[in-house]
Amino acid sequence: MGFFNFGLQVVVLISYCSFVSFVVYGNKIRSNVIPSTLDGPFEPRTVPFDVSLRGNAVDLTDDDPRVRRRVKGFQPEQISVSLSATYDSVWISWITGEFQMSNHNKNITPLDPESVASVVRYGTLRNPLNHEAKGYSLVYSQLYPFEGLQNYTSGIIHHARLTGLKPDKLYYYRCGDPSIGALSDVYSFKTMPISSPKSYPKRIAVMGDLGLTYNTSTTISHVISNKPQLALLVGDVTYANLYLTNGTGCDCYSCSFPNSPIHETYQPRWDYWGRFMQPLVSKVPLMVVEGNHEIEKQVGNQTFVAYSSRFAFPAKESGSSSTFYYSFNAGGIHFVMLGAYIAYHKSSDQYRWLERDLANVDRFVTPWLVAVWHPPWYSSYNAHYREAECMMAAMEELLYSYAVDIVFNGHVHAYERSNRVYNYTLDPCGPVHIVVGDGGNREKMAVGHADEPGNCPDPATTPDQHIGGFCALNFTTGPAAGQFCWDRQPDYSAFRESSFGHGILEVKNQTWALWTWHRNQDSRSTVGDQIYIVRQPDKCPVRYKQTERWFASI
Repeated sequence: MGFFNFGLQVVVLISYCSFVSFVVYGNKIRSNVIPSTLDGPFEPRTVPFDVSLRGNAVDLTDDDPRVRRRVKGFQPEQISVSLSATYDSVWISWITGEFQMSNHNKNITPLDPESVASVVRYGTLRNPLNHEAKGYSLVYSQLYPFEGLQNYTSGIIHHARLTGLKPDKLYYYRCGDPSIGALSDVYSFKTMPISSPKSYPKRIAVMGDLGLTYNTSTTISHVISNKPQLALLVGDVTYANLYLTNGTGCDCYSCSFPNSPIHETYQPRWDYWGRFMQPLVSKVPLMVVEGNHEIEKQVGNQTFVAYSSRFAFPAKESGSSSTFYYSFNAGGIHFVMLGAYIAYHKSSDQYRWLERDLANVDRFVTPWLVAVWHPPWYSSYNAHYREAECMMAAMEELLYSYAVDIVFNGHVHAYERSNRVYNYTLDPCGPVHIVVGDGGNREKMAVGHADEPGNCPDPATTPDQHIGGFCALNFTTGPAAGQFCWDRQPDYSAFRESSFGHGILEVKNQTWALWTWHRNQDSRSTVGDQIYIVRQPDKCPVRYKQTERWFASI
């Protein structure tokens, strides 16, 4: 008689705020206590850096089959899905035709966007696809007025918005121009659940600072294996600006090319990235916010042109006039995507938009409020330490007053999770700040901490010229009073580790959400960090009046 290998999982509430999971395999029992923020604040913990890890990542080469163009003529490629502001609409984006490059003094004739239609056929059955949406198209250029530099003009970028969709429903689609026989294969996506305190995407992948390296490929492979329903990219997409226009790359641009007349980029890396990501983002909606590597200054002081052209954003649908900041719902979660590289002060368009957006959030429909931007406010690494202090000074009070639950950032190439914090003070009503700038890009991994001897940066070196202002002064209160850095891991820092990886957010109900961070060096099922993030709406003030009182348990 054979033996059967079976597993049974039992989850038991062992206290008000902790859960123990017993997993039974045959006659063996393993237990795993998952803490919650109700157990906190936690004693700061640092996982020592493993020097055997690939701290320096290597970019995929131009001839890697995953980045090569595999279509002909005007067949669609680089296909992706992104959300609109609500469940009943999504954007489909794709590119047709080939990019062009030439010397700076030779004119390129761009492809005509009107020469190829932007059509999506879609439906709830693979065949027939009985709905059709028509979109718009554009071409952008990256131009440099300097001798010897290469100019770039993109293929035709298409964006089409699908409307009238049903919630939590699988849809099939093809995109392209049927009039010239240039349609894609059939792809599928699933819409978000209806906005309700009882409806949430099953899993949301969160990643940052991806680039296009062999470490990136591991990150994306692990993300795909976790089967997310939505993906967030918290800035720094392709790292095309670590290259000269002739395709010569480096790990540090200013170190390798100090005499460059302008910060060059190699725009084909964007096309490589779009092809590489298509297996994921043609099925899973990807929501992106800009990072510093998307600045890409060119002729006429234009910036962020590739970023704003290649992705579709629900800016208009969410009342925003900019691709740098917007919002959307995913079931019972309201996401606010903010721009650190555009004006954020209290008289700015972004700040006024944020005030309106937060005021319109109904926490009885979308209980969870999550904010996303690129440079972190709470990071204890010396890389980019207190770099975004002016943004923090302008916006933190507003976000706190509306009881934001979670903040996701990138920029620092490591992983760090905070205790609940506000104004550098432990606060049970402050958000949990999570830094996931560890997606795998070719810049060096952040390993030094500002609280270690000799690692505290000179305050004058901390401002980023693209973020603006100098606001990081010595602390006036608390354990670090009179100093610019702590002399130990700060109280707000609950967990930090220098490893590549990604995170998965699983919202269970209106007050409980499970956050899990996975490291690239582990098997796909191994957990690097895990915690239940628990909302307490009865205890934490919000600007508008609460008319109901409830607390849910998982």
